[in-house]
Amino acid sequence: MPKKIKNIAASAVIVSICACFIASSSSDNFKIVKNLDMFFSVFRELNLLYVDDIDADKVVKSGINGMLSELDPYTTFLSEDDIEEFDLATTGEYSGIGAIVSPKDNYIQIAETYRDFPADKAGLVSGDLILSIDSVSLHGKTTTEASSLLKGEQGTALNLLVVKLKTADTVSIKLARDKIHISGIAHAGIMHDSIGYIALSSFTQNCQKDFKNTLRELEATKKMKSLIIDLRGNTGGLLDAAVDIVGMFVKKGTEVVFSRGRIKDFDYSYKTKEEPLLLNIPIAVLVNSGSASSSEIVAGALQDLDRAVIIGTRTFGKGLVQTVRQVGYNSRIKLTTAKYYIPSGRCIQAHNFSERNEDGSVATIPDSLKKEFNTANGRKVYDGGGIMPDVEIKTDEFSDIAISLILRNLISDYAIKYFSRHEKIVEPENFKITDDDYSDFVEFLSDKEYDYQTKAENLIEKLSEEIKNGKYAGSIKEQTDTLKNQITHDKAKDLQTHKDEISQLINEEIASKYFYQQGRIRQILTDDRQFDAATDILLNSNKYSEILHKQ
Repeated sequence: MPKKIKNIAASAVIVSICACFIASSSSDNFKIVKNLDMFFSVFRELNLLYVDDIDADKVVKSGINGMLSELDPYTTFLSEDDIEEFDLATTGEYSGIGAIVSPKDNYIQIAETYRDFPADKAGLVSGDLILSIDSVSLHGKTTTEASSLLKGEQGTALNLLVVKLKTADTVSIKLARDKIHISGIAHAGIMHDSIGYIALSSFTQNCQKDFKNTLRELEATKKMKSLIIDLRGNTGGLLDAAVDIVGMFVKKGTEVVFSRGRIKDFDYSYKTKEEPLLLNIPIAVLVNSGSASSSEIVAGALQDLDRAVIIGTRTFGKGLVQTVRQVGYNSRIKLTTAKYYIPSGRCIQAHNFSERNEDGSVATIPDSLKKEFNTANGRKVYDGGGIMPDVEIKTDEFSDIAISLILRNLISDYAIKYFSRHEKIVEPENFKITDDDYSDFVEFLSDKEYDYQTKAENLIEKLSEEIKNGKYAGSIKEQTDTLKNQITHDKAKDLQTHKDEISQLINEEIASKYFYQQGRIRQILTDDRQFDAATDILLNSNKYSEILHKQ
């Protein structure tokens, strides 16, 4: 059947469905029916009369996405092509080789491998260049295209043609795809001889089991007297997992969160279901602006119940619950169905998506409208803007030159170069690059393209434009030009001014090449003000108690 006829038939079906909806709808739904009828009529006219054939899937998907863009960013349409990525985000599982890839020299390189999965077992390392997969050349392929070729049914074989980083030899590597489970536990261990540490990177399916097993392993050391839960950068995930994790530290039957929606079916109270593992152990929770959703449920519930000291910076502020619904043809819609409220009764949603500013931007909830609530001990907490930590510890912003080096992968590229030259390094906690290494890095950058505009340069640029259009342009231009010359950045100077910051970023990247993601975290913790503040509080029982009982 020709494409045009197929689309005519499809539009006829759509119009029929709309007609049925009209016939069965009450007058209260007239506005909805009217707009649906107009949407289908527009599609019909496009399909019948537009000068070129239209792609029905593309046009309708654009229409759906346009409709959803008027709502919140968490309400999204998931076509059949999007399902695999969505499932990975919620389950933490896929079938492949267990590696992250990135573009390099018109081919694809291994950027990172996951410990003990096929790529790692086959000896693939960061910097190995993949030329082809099963005889399919990767020249000019995107990382998405390469990832698609690497994924597949569990147990199926792959043949990679690879240029090895350390030898420059071109070799054929055979391996089999396997189920890759990315644990939500990014790193765990005993710190300062008595403090348990668990970095939780996501709330995927069954991550609470990984968390519980890790907690039991730390407890089995007989050393753990207190605990740090690191939720920084954890953007959330499954609500049930968050409730179960809180339940490991509070009494069975404790309400952790409750939801309220427009439809009563989405009103629900989430209570802990099991007896706690560690009811009295002192806890510190690390958060930042990247901690969202389920992370905020854990941090907020433990704060409201006075069960932990929250340390870091204000969290993201996502107090909305999403539900996934099937909409036919292997497609789904993930839509916001409720707001959630933590034990004190507050909702921490920071943005009001139902109200927009004149320029179309989303309105934030002003401080004047934020309400006061109380924790179990009577401490004051507030709604409408994320979780405010009990102890605020701000971190330095990245310098402009550091951001430029990160975005252009130059720090990662240098780490791979270092990795190719050094067989091993000391443990991440003790690793630091030398002054000679940093000089080598500066030399490495000498023929690389990278630039940036500092905040001061950006401001003077805007000022110059304003002056150029004003009546004082002639008399002030010379002064602004002089100022511009004075503040124009000098890359060589900036590399020395921000040496400590850039060196630390290099340390972290190199540590990850030898010790996987755990190595990166272990290195980060060596120069981490928020982590240091948490350990100081946990090692001082009086200070810990004072914070939780402060009125």
